Amino acid sequence: MVAPVPTPIVVVGIGADGWDGLPLASRRAVEQADVVFGSARQVAGVREHCSETRTWPSPLVPNLRPMIDAYADSRVCVLASGDPMFHGIGVTLAREFGAERLRVHPAPSSVSLACARLGWALHHTTTVSLVNSPAETVLPELADGRRILVLSQGSSTPGEIAVVLSANGFGASEMTVLEQLGGPAERVVGGIASKSTFEGVDPLNVVALLCVRDPDAARYTRIPGLADSAYTGDGQMTKREVRALTLSALAPVPGELLWDIGGGSGTIAIEWMRTDESCRAVTFESSQVRREQIETNARLLGVPSLVVHGGAPESFAAVSDAVPDAVFIGGGLTGADMLEACWDAVRTGGRVVANSVTAESDSLLLTAAAKYGGELRRFQIYRGEPLGAFTTWRPQLPVTQWSATKR
Repeated sequence: MVAPVPTPIVVVGIGADGWDGLPLASRRAVEQADVVFGSARQVAGVREHCSETRTWPSPLVPNLRPMIDAYADSRVCVLASGDPMFHGIGVTLAREFGAERLRVHPAPSSVSLACARLGWALHHTTTVSLVNSPAETVLPELADGRRILVLSQGSSTPGEIAVVLSANGFGASEMTVLEQLGGPAERVVGGIASKSTFEGVDPLNVVALLCVRDPDAARYTRIPGLADSAYTGDGQMTKREVRALTLSALAPVPGELLWDIGGGSGTIAIEWMRTDESCRAVTFESSQVRREQIETNARLLGVPSLVVHGGAPESFAAVSDAVPDAVFIGGGLTGADMLEACWDAVRTGGRVVANSVTAESDSLLLTAAAKYGGELRRFQIYRGEPLGAFTTWRPQLPVTQWSATKR
């Protein structure tokens, strides 16, 4: 027997102007539906035009499929804010039910409307979503003169952004809060980050940033090799120069996952994630104190989604469903079967990189190179330091590095 074809899910983008702003095709989709799903605000604007409405529960994602499946034989319409496929529920529905089941009617996104009001080129404007993330998530995107649009979580988001900008050398940045875009209650409020609190803002808002860097502010780019002083903690970290060389060997690509063994201060995992917003990382650290400092550093450097677990390899089981594209071993190299466990964990085609500063660990890297192949390198970094009235070259500990691709 041929399996029945599921009823399509119609997804209708709706703006702050509600029913009045919907084109004819979108109105018909709502009117012809047996049930319309959406937020309380969305369904309130269309309730008189449909037979049944359901509002989303919280949390949404665990309840999404059961709610939709309950109407498997009915005509289902889902309301979405603006463009459903731009940070919207359309993306979640496509992932859960498959793109072929969706019929999407997009409306202008809040970002499109904001650019239209500001006269900004949409294709040159960076977008950051804080809908499910803390305000520090904007930090990796900051650069002098850059234009950024931030999708807010609610009325408190503009004030939180102002605090983050002021605390990180961008207090002179111009902020524009655009409320209820496209609706009859649309309002635009502006201010300077260090001088504004943005109280009484409508929950439905987008924040536009014209970044202005303070002249004496530290520069934290996306290029690996941030200053050691960018990190808090006990100083247990892969130092700046070796960190840059290590990230080069790990070769992050957008969307890839790193396992960082012996996280210390979290430097490798953090800078891996900063290379691109879609890069992910899990760090393993046996010390509770250092796990806390990794989480602090990740938040302060704009990658709060970094996942932190206990020691390796005993904690690998907690993330066994997420196969890493790369593994870095910065600590615990001499632990029993550590190298073998990391090699087994990484995907075929993935990379393993390990650093060593002791003779015992060096011998393990020589054995690994003989067994798995790859390349061996040795770095000696010197830093210029004062010696009386003169300058001398102070050597750092030499570092042996093994890197290999799993075939």
